[in-house]
Amino acid sequence: MDASFFALVALVLFFVLLAYLKVPGMMGKALDERADKIRDELAEAKRLREEAQHLLAEYQRKRKEAEAEAAAIVAAAEREAAALTAEAKQKTEEFVARRNALSEQKIKQAETEAVNAVRAAAVDLAIAAAEKVLAKKSDEAVQQTLFKASVGEVKSRLN
Repeated sequence: MDASFFALVALVLFFVLLAYLKVPGMMGKALDERADKIRDELAEAKRLREEAQHLLAEYQRKRKEAEAEAAAIVAAAEREAAALTAEAKQKTEEFVARRNALSEQKIKQAETEAVNAVRAAAVDLAIAAAEKVLAKKSDEAVQQTLFKASVGEVKSRLN
């Protein structure tokens, strides 16, 4: 009986002790529990991943909607700015046209007044010249006769 025999006996006793204490069953149970725990963690990770993907898709959709809304707002602002610009341009053109028409009317009025002033001055000058000519050419009796004829003509027209 040597040492290897005692080692064999000790090994057999060790295995019998392990079988008696149900160590393989406990080890299997512990490994099964750990496998279940790992499986649950993987399922939870998969669920969290799917939830994260769903949230990502939702946020991307919201971002696209926000970008579209922003683009619509910018387009509306550009349209409104263009309309305001066109309206301002039209009002400016109308204002310039009114001012031109008013200026032309004032110019025509000034021309008419100038023509009338020249005519009045010409009439006054002609009357003065006629008076001088008549005064030189006529005497007192002719003047009295012309005056009476003029007064008679005025009376006849008034009646």
